Amino acid sequence: MDWIIALVALTCMEIILGIDNVVFIAILCGRLPESQRKKARLIGLGLALVLRILLLFSIKWVMGLTDPLFSLGFLTTWGLPEAYLTNEVLEISWRDLILLGGGLFLIANSVKELHHKMEDNSDENVEPEVASLGSVLVQIALLDLIFSLDSVITAVGMAEDIWVMVVAVVIAIIVMMVFSGAISRFIDKHATLKVLALSFLILIGVMLLAEGLGTHINKGYIYFAMAFSLIIEMVNLRVRSVAKRLGISKSELKKQKPPVA
Repeated sequence: MDWIIALVALTCMEIILGIDNVVFIAILCGRLPESQRKKARLIGLGLALVLRILLLFSIKWVMGLTDPLFSLGFLTTWGLPEAYLTNEVLEISWRDLILLGGGLFLIANSVKELHHKMEDNSDENVEPEVASLGSVLVQIALLDLIFSLDSVITAVGMAEDIWVMVVAVVIAIIVMMVFSGAISRFIDKHATLKVLALSFLILIGVMLLAEGLGTHINKGYIYFAMAFSLIIEMVNLRVRSVAKRLGISKSELKKQKPPVA
């Protein structure tokens, strides 16, 4: 029964690790015409599924990406603290380069989307810029490659049988496909959630940069912060909804005193 435990644990982990992927796809697809968004989401997640399965069947090559490619040993002559100049920091692998490039890519795109969001809100007379389906799919494919690499390496550490990893990935992607539409509509409907999502994508990009530089960050802290911020924002949305239904502003709602029993 060990394979059942591994399958359940790995599937849950793949779904959790895929949240940022789904959020980024939802934000990118939000710049497409309404008629193309569902198609782009399904193609993007389909690409993620294909890439992860291909990487799983090339697991020996993938694990080889963690082997040192070159060393930054010359940094030891710069007088930097030796405690930080470990082999993990000094030795750069293909995986490190991919994570560094992916982190920069994610930060740049998230900042760009934040900039577009601020411009769209600052001038109501300017129509939001509409992206092309091809450019969105290219960005999704690049991001899928980065997240798929991290996902596959995690899968190898949690399961031994290749078919368990493949089944877990397939189930996780199907779950993402089912809920991606609802997530996209929810983010598009609430502007503050989109800003929050982009802020955390920037945080994930910084985490990828740190991983590429040999500094490991517990992802649990990041996902906990995301969950906590989401709960706070959901409370704010509820307050605004009540205020709107009562026909009063949010500040006025706060000033009202609760009835005395």
